Amino acid sequence: MPAYNAQATLKETFETIPKDFVDDVILVDDCSSDNTVEIAKSLGIKTITHNKNLGYGANQKTCYAEALNLGADIVIMLHPDFQYDPRLIPSLASMIAFDNYDCALASRMLVGSAKNSKMPKYKYFANKFLTAFQNLFLNKNLSEYHTGYRAFSSKVLRNLPYDKMSNDFIFDNEMLALIYYKNFSIGEISCPTKYFDGASSINFIRSCKYGFEVLKVSLLYRLAKLKLKTKLFSQ
Repeated sequence: MPAYNAQATLKETFETIPKDFVDDVILVDDCSSDNTVEIAKSLGIKTITHNKNLGYGANQKTCYAEALNLGADIVIMLHPDFQYDPRLIPSLASMIAFDNYDCALASRMLVGSAKNSKMPKYKYFANKFLTAFQNLFLNKNLSEYHTGYRAFSSKVLRNLPYDKMSNDFIFDNEMLALIYYKNFSIGEISCPTKYFDGASSINFIRSCKYGFEVLKVSLLYRLAKLKLKTKLFSQ
């Protein structure tokens, strides 16, 4: 769980995780200004702290490195803001455990999940546009590339140069593009989500920056497929 100021929702998120299916829970705190760390430790969660705020991507890097150090076969990223339903963990894990896919995504865009959960309109239409753009340039057919609820096989994580990728929000998108570039497979399940005051979200300006970076990642992927090596796809 990559965490930043998650004190209001961490306990509920953790208590909803199906413990029979999960061997270890790791929380990496990216220098929160609230009591996230104290609550995590009181719940018995293995907690790692950053001494300064390094960014969402950097937080994930620490999460994945620690999970691999613990010998994980399947690693699932779950945000501690209770926006995604932890009870879907077995479904995501099974897609990898039974060798159907190398990576599994919990999509908010399948079967109307995003609309039913009242995703803000600008986010919904931006998601649809960026996903269509990426499907065109990556020649794939995902329902969305922007969910924060993901499962990876350890093989995928060991073969991605994620430590050299962005420390910012675009890290998520770079991950999926590189997974496809290295010929791993990605599957999806539908995931209802919640939008409320306590749920984490980037602001409009950061969202716009992320959108332009998504377009850049897609273009770099296409160039790399045309044998024009770029920094991101030459690792």
